[in-house]
Amino acid sequence: MSNGKPATARAIFLAACMLASGGCGIGAAPSQQTNIASLAPEPRAPEARYQVDAARNRIWVLTDDGVVLYDVKTPKKIAIPLPDWVLVGKTYGCLPDLALGPKGEAVVTSNVVPTLWRIDPETLAVSVHPLALDADTDKDVGFSGLAYSAEHGAFFAVSGAHGTLWRIDPLFTRARKIGLPEPIRNACWLGTRPRGQQSIQRPAGLCVRTPEEVWDLHFAPSQRSAYIIPGGDGSCGIG
Repeated sequence: MSNGKPATARAIFLAACMLASGGCGIGAAPSQQTNIASLAPEPRAPEARYQVDAARNRIWVLTDDGVVLYDVKTPKKIAIPLPDWVLVGKTYGCLPDLALGPKGEAVVTSNVVPTLWRIDPETLAVSVHPLALDADTDKDVGFSGLAYSAEHGAFFAVSGAHGTLWRIDPLFTRARKIGLPEPIRNACWLGTRPRGQQSIQRPAGLCVRTPEEVWDLHFAPSQRSAYIIPGGDGSCGIG
């Protein structure tokens, strides 16, 4: 990548390289001169598990050992372990996910159990939140995609193993299954579509990626079910 912004290119490499599957080696944190805001619209592959917090000049990266935080204000990276975190590798399906909340908090899923790990944006303290499901209680439901939708004021999650969509309550205590016309198998990534990309043909605020295709999710008025619309151009935004 050569665009005249070596610091930005290096930060993108650091963030994208440190994947949940191990990625490549990581050295120092991004330079204080890195333009973090310019990273926010960068597209990413379904297997990449990182988030750019442009407002706070941070990059959060999910690894096999937990979360690594890069803060441009400090010359170091911060490792944040997740207590009792359960996951299986990509050999067995989609990876766990990492999303940012409205206050800058980082939220991590398990791809095995319906539990969330929330990292406080100020103290970096980790809290664990087992979710009570309103359906599929006879299944092993983990979440392979997680995104906060400002439009709905809620977190949503997808299960790649079962192809299901879930809405999570604000207190991180329950998850409600959203009805779909058919499962979205291998739903490895959930994101939000920027408002500028929405139209009559593409009204959804959420979009899902599988390894093969992209889908928009258009909610019914009750928000208890959603339609699946082919995403086409793959411009699903970062969640």
